[in-house]
Parts: sequence; C-alpha cells; structure tokens
Amino acid sequence: MSNRVTALMLALGLTAGLAQAADTLPTQNVDQALHDRLPEQIKQAGRMISVNNGSFPPYEIVNGPHSMEGASADLTTALAQLLGVKIDHATVSGLSGVLTGINAGRYQLAIGPIGDYPDRQQKVDFIDFVQEFVVFGVQKGNPAQINQLDDTCGKRIAVMAAGSAEQVIRQHSARCTAAGKPAVTVQAFTDQPSSILAVRSKRSDAFFSSQAPLTWFVNQAKGQLELSGKGQKNGFGDIFQGTVVPKGSPLGGVVLDAYKVLYQNGTYAAIMKKWQLEGNMTAAPGLNLARQEAK
Repeated sequence: MSNRVTALMLALGLTAGLAQAADTLPTQNVDQALHDRLPEQIKQAGRMISVNNGSFPPYEIVNGPHSMEGASADLTTALAQLLGVKIDHATVSGLSGVLTGINAGRYQLAIGPIGDYPDRQQKVDFIDFVQEFVVFGVQKGNPAQINQLDDTCGKRIAVMAAGSAEQVIRQHSARCTAAGKPAVTVQAFTDQPSSILAVRSKRSDAFFSSQAPLTWFVNQAKGQLELSGKGQKNGFGDIFQGTVVPKGSPLGGVVLDAYKVLYQNGTYAAIMKKWQLEGNMTAAPGLNLARQEAK
C-alpha cells in the first residue's frame, strides 16, 4: 500500500485486522487436471501476478507492496493451492492501470472483484463470482437528503475514478442539466479511503459506490456515516463483478473451473461468510455474465 493510502486508512481508523482470526479455511489439494490446463508460460514460471487497484475492503485490503488480506486474498490463496502455482499481488493506481497492465501482459489476472460490463468485455474476460449493488455512503443523518440517483443534481458526489459508478453519475449529470437542474459535481478519487475521507470531512455530500465496501467503511466510521439507497438499482441493471483475465485467454476457462470447485467444496461460501458478504454471493460462477449497459 502506498504511504498516502496507509495514512488515509489510519486517519479513518480503518485497520486490516478485521477478519475473524479463528476462522479456519480449508486447504485445497492441487487439482492436477486444472494445473495441466494452465498456459505453458504460467506453468513454467510456477506463478502468476494478480494486480489490484489498492484497498477495496472487505475484498482487498492491501498491507504492503505484495501483501493483502480480505475475501479476495483468501480466494487467491485457495486458487493458488488448487492450481498448484504461486499467485503474487501487485498494486497499481487506478482501474485503468489494472486493465491496461493485463492487456499488456504485465499481469496475468486481477482477482478483483471488478465490475463486469459489456464495453469492458470487448477487451478482457470476467469470471464473475459476486453480485453487487450500488448505493450512497453519506454523513450521519443524511443532511444532503441523497436517497436515490435523482437526488444528486447539484450535489457533490465522490466516485472511484474510471469506475462504472463514475460513468453512471456523469450520465445522470447530463440528464440533470438537460432538465434545467444543476449538474452533479463529480469528484473522482483513485482509492476508496480518499473518497470516504471526503464525505467524513464534508467536502463531498456522498460517496457513490458498491454496497459491500461501503458497508465495511460505514461500520468502521463509528457512527459518522450511514448507507442510503439500499436495495435500489440507482442507474444500474444487474451488477456482476469478478476476476479479470486477458480476452480469449485459456486462463479464463481454468479459473472458471477452479471457482466451480471452490463453490462445490464450500470454500467460496466459507470465505464470503467470513467477511460478511453473504448478500453478495452468487449461486455459481460464470463467464462474462453482464448482458446490458448501465442506463
């Protein structure tokens, strides 16, 4: 984690030691058939690099340049054991850096979960294992009265830079001005802690983002924040998130089948429950499940 993000996490009172240490996850045996299907370059190296965009709790909580915990870190460990290769972590700034790095071959995958949308499917493949909802993190008492997307005209809304929420809020801002209302002031940040800090310091009226990490941040904010807009689509259709691999790579099929094993043997459910993500579980993993653009 960069010094800047570390300082932000400490300023927010957010620490990585939230997982229940007593929760013991099952160790996976190597599935030789899956290992043999890995691309030859990965088998020869005996390792892959999974890239991330910094801390995205409770999925990814970055503790250092190559150290992570969280639900996705636990999934990474299980996948590495199952495939019989080491999976290292690398952190870059911004989602665009993640996708560009995968397309350039610098990284083999991004465990994520990263939002699956048809426009992104043109460049990379998604192995989806999460269904998500997009809501608002607001100051306690919701003083700006932001309960749905229609309430954001004229408001200061923090989003993750280059993410799907930024696309949706900018599209909505255009609808605000077309209707004669003030535009949304879109404040794009490169990491979650910066976005949350902007709301807590009242520089932003709300943080528009995925429900799972927002729930985590709200729980850690000691009563200063709350969730708003829960259970609403807020400009999105069905949202699937997953692991990203290069477009058309045989690695996609291997990772998909490895996830199927983790679903079937109970490891996936155990990991999601450990991190209080039961509401984001899917019945089965799938390849490129997104079928329509966010509106």
